Amino acid sequence: MTSDDFGSARLSPRDDLKLSPVDLLRRLRSRGAGDPVTHVERVPARAGVPAPWPPWAPTELRAAFARRGVVAPWQHQAEAATLAYEGGHVVVATGTASGKSLAYQLPAIATLLSDPRATVLYLAPTKALAADQLRAVAELELEGVRPACYDGDTPRAEREWIRRHSRFVLTNPDMLHHGILPGHAQWSGFLRRLAYVVVDECHTYRGVFGSHVAHVLRRLRRQCARFGAAPVFVLASATSGDPATAAGRLTGLPVTAVTEDASPRGGVTFALWEPPLLPPESGSSSPVPPQATGDHDDLHQVRRSALRETADLLADTVAEGVRTLAFVRSRKGAEVVAANARRALDDAVPGLGDRVAAYRGGYLREERRELERALLHGDLLGLASTNALELGVDLVGLDAVLICGYPGTRASLWQQAGRAGRSGQEALAVLVARDDPLDTYLVHHPEAIFGAPVEATVLDPANPYVLAPQLACAAVEAPLTPADLTLFGDGAKEAVDELVAAGALRQRPTGWYWRHRERPEVDLRGQGGAPVCVVESATGRLLGTVDGGSSHFLLHPGAVYLHQGISYVVDDLDLVDGCALVHAEEPDWSTHARDVTDLSVVSVRSYVDAGPVGMFLGEVDVTSQVVSYQRRRIATGEVIDTRPLDLPTRELRTVAVWFTLSPQSLTSAGVQTPDVPGALHAAEHAAIGLLPLMATCDRWDIGGLSTALHPDTEAPTVFVYDGHPGGAGFAERAYGTASAWLRATRDAIAECGCETGCPSCVQSPKCGNGNNPLSKPDAIRVLDVVLANLPA
Repeated sequence: MTSDDFGSARLSPRDDLKLSPVDLLRRLRSRGAGDPVTHVERVPARAGVPAPWPPWAPTELRAAFARRGVVAPWQHQAEAATLAYEGGHVVVATGTASGKSLAYQLPAIATLLSDPRATVLYLAPTKALAADQLRAVAELELEGVRPACYDGDTPRAEREWIRRHSRFVLTNPDMLHHGILPGHAQWSGFLRRLAYVVVDECHTYRGVFGSHVAHVLRRLRRQCARFGAAPVFVLASATSGDPATAAGRLTGLPVTAVTEDASPRGGVTFALWEPPLLPPESGSSSPVPPQATGDHDDLHQVRRSALRETADLLADTVAEGVRTLAFVRSRKGAEVVAANARRALDDAVPGLGDRVAAYRGGYLREERRELERALLHGDLLGLASTNALELGVDLVGLDAVLICGYPGTRASLWQQAGRAGRSGQEALAVLVARDDPLDTYLVHHPEAIFGAPVEATVLDPANPYVLAPQLACAAVEAPLTPADLTLFGDGAKEAVDELVAAGALRQRPTGWYWRHRERPEVDLRGQGGAPVCVVESATGRLLGTVDGGSSHFLLHPGAVYLHQGISYVVDDLDLVDGCALVHAEEPDWSTHARDVTDLSVVSVRSYVDAGPVGMFLGEVDVTSQVVSYQRRRIATGEVIDTRPLDLPTRELRTVAVWFTLSPQSLTSAGVQTPDVPGALHAAEHAAIGLLPLMATCDRWDIGGLSTALHPDTEAPTVFVYDGHPGGAGFAERAYGTASAWLRATRDAIAECGCETGCPSCVQSPKCGNGNNPLSKPDAIRVLDVVLANLPA
């Protein structure tokens, strides 16, 4: 039997006063007028099923695990470990805190102990997770293993030692892509002896990122083969749909899945929480300006912000001495939640706010490590984090998790909820719904969360926008051969031919050679370029970074940027040098960028002719530009002004799903010609909001456009497209499940209690047109026409 909690945490002074999850929830839901809880699900506790140690497990390794509290493995750990030790590629896909790490540590370290030349490579999607695993392996105190992290934070003075002497190297796909594979000659000794490749949290490798990582792993296999090695791949995943297929697509190898979770689990009280409606006079405090609704009489339908609700809940749980982690979807949101919770706690008990902090990507390494240490040791009682902590640090002793907004997939939802309640203790999880179509749908349809299987991971290694640059990287590492084209799979020969035609590769009798001096610049995470540094202009101090794809929205001149609760205003954004200069300021307004989008159809892959309705899947070109930003009063949401911006346009060729309707069908359904733009616009917003119900994405992965007459379709049209070059598989999923997707969209709009449209149904937080025009009743009519004609 095992425990994932191998350290001890200093508990808060009030831990003896902690409430049970049920009592805590009762206290939280009684603090205001009305009951915000729409559903409570009781996930029962479960007993573990232990298994004997495999006979091949060395005595010294068993003793090392025993020192960490592991008496014997659970059944799924022993099964996965034995499959790997016997040479099979395996993915263990079980719940959070089920001890997946032991399933790969056991065969990997056993091999290191029995073969003094063997090496192990561990890959994690985040630095925090790699650092946590390094601690776990180092604590075994086994001679000769010599674990070490090799990532962007590793001092250069240590890198040579790691290459030469470490036998258990922990890194991430980015460092493998940018550092290890390009320097394979320096790593030849390590790669020649590579016995295992561990791919942790492999369910996070989805969409464009997952497709890139799939080819990075193929490049790794190619280099290992050149040195005579064929490592075993051991993958760990949260519970997901069809993990063997997803792992096979990721690695290009046949993979066996172990999915029966035999670990014990504490009970979880899981509440769905819908923030209350604001009174009419408070309606303007919504982050969506009142004028965007088109009807000032409907202000009473605006709900309290999920950020404010989560901040209050975090303050309440910390005040009760309950160690709490709040997951927030954006970096800015995490800062806002932490700042508001600190303010509320300090108002109640001066100094108590110091027990709460924010945690997100973009912080410097020293800040991240200090926050992790403070949480583990109980110096912090509450942390507002982005999904940077969904994976990683073994968070000992957490009692509650607050999830501010549906995280996009059920896999992420359960991963986040599982961060509390380790060591078999009872835990509380609360999903706080945003004023958003999907969140509103889910809190009123709990069966969509608790009664539905976890999604399958979507990735497409054949995406030409991923495949071609990855083949170019491989060609730099060693000339490509016909055998390599088989390794890289479907579309590889066509991609190589295009690279030859473009002058990037030269074909010779021995293969295809890279022609340029420089390596190709390839961004694994599809974030639109190198990170932009945020620098305080007065001091030159580096505050953090923002990915290139978000910089136009978050770091435009005049934007308000938050860092650890301190507000800064952007003075200048230099996209060429990748730097934004900011100064500290506490304005009473927030900023919201607005963009314009144009779309043209390039080709049609597939379509359904349904009479007056057509459903299409194909390639499109999307041109977008951030053209202005609004300043809004923080206290009221009132729009102060709209200021123009002069930023470059961005072009994207991607995959889209779209449907067309005949004008006659709309007229027959009661949608008058002047109302068609608002009807289609509202349907587009809601369809984007509900697509994550069908695909492993969230609304920020996808975009949309609607028009009463598109020049390429010559009909009223609604487009929904993947927000990544070449597509990410989301539009294909939408096309394949169109009837179910649009039925859920129609139901979400119709069931919303507002009259003219609100953020819970047809308004979008990312609309570049200020949510205007919108027509909720006509959007229902549009979707009725589509569903009446589209085959199931």
